[in-house]
Amino acid sequence: MVFVFLRPEELQVVAVGLFIIGGVVALVSLTGCTGAALEKRFLLLVYFGFLIALVLGQLYVTVLLLLNRDTINSSLTQTVNNIISRYGNSSRRSDIIMDNIQHYTNCCGINGPDDWLKNSFIQTLNLTSLNVLPCSCFLSFQPSINSSWCLETNNTNEPVSGTGNGIFNEGCGQKINQWLQENFITIVAMAAFLILIQIFDLFIAGSLFRMFGQKDALKKNKRLVGEDDADSDSDSEPDPDGGEQNYAFMDPDEGAPEPNYMTAGDANNMADQYNQNQNQEYQEPFHYNQNQNQGFQEPLHFNQNQGYHGYQVASQRY
Repeated sequence: MVFVFLRPEELQVVAVGLFIIGGVVALVSLTGCTGAALEKRFLLLVYFGFLIALVLGQLYVTVLLLLNRDTINSSLTQTVNNIISRYGNSSRRSDIIMDNIQHYTNCCGINGPDDWLKNSFIQTLNLTSLNVLPCSCFLSFQPSINSSWCLETNNTNEPVSGTGNGIFNEGCGQKINQWLQENFITIVAMAAFLILIQIFDLFIAGSLFRMFGQKDALKKNKRLVGEDDADSDSDSEPDPDGGEQNYAFMDPDEGAPEPNYMTAGDANNMADQYNQNQNQEYQEPFHYNQNQNQGFQEPLHFNQNQGYHGYQVASQRY
């Protein structure tokens, strides 16, 4: 059911408004998708805030409609009565709205054609019968160029040149209430469905926001643990070469080591081995000869010129 048909310039304004609203919704949706894809918590926060505002706004409007149905009907009736009383003397836009409502819903006035007796122009005509009405109240009519009023029969004595046939006897208020009753459940169901979808989007956005935060915290902790391990390893492991260059870690500025290069650790090991060999060469352990009953035998002292000369038997016998 169509109530109001707007002029082309008015339709253009409505189209621009809808385009702006659609652009804002698309931009916010793109923000949410980008934040989820790139794991950007700030973008998800912007998307989350917009969804909260949208859900709260829709809830407010829905509850307002449910609680103020009677107030809305009475306000709408009062608005239409004001349009009827000023019809022909007020703005052309309100007249077009009223004509479209009556013509496309096949109604006349709020409760019927008699409501037009409240019109200021009709009251100046002193009519004996209500046969002058807006042309939109007739089933078929032929309006005049300079007036939106029509006469039910062709009477040239009346100050109205338009003619019409078949007055709508049903009031527009009843038509409007009938349309609201038929579509009220549908409107509320659609609003509730949209709110549920947006609440689900809020849950998804909040879960992603929390998950990305935990992921960032875990990465930060891993970096800190890795830095601590690197510092402890560098402090606990001594340098076996005393800071000198070796084959495993060569200083690129000093070039390759010499062929006969020896580290400090290797030099210390070689010195210890040499000392052990010297001790074994210059001293022999004591031996006890049980078979010969010669007691302890001790080696002779080493003569650098003659070497070892054998064993000297101890003078004491056992």
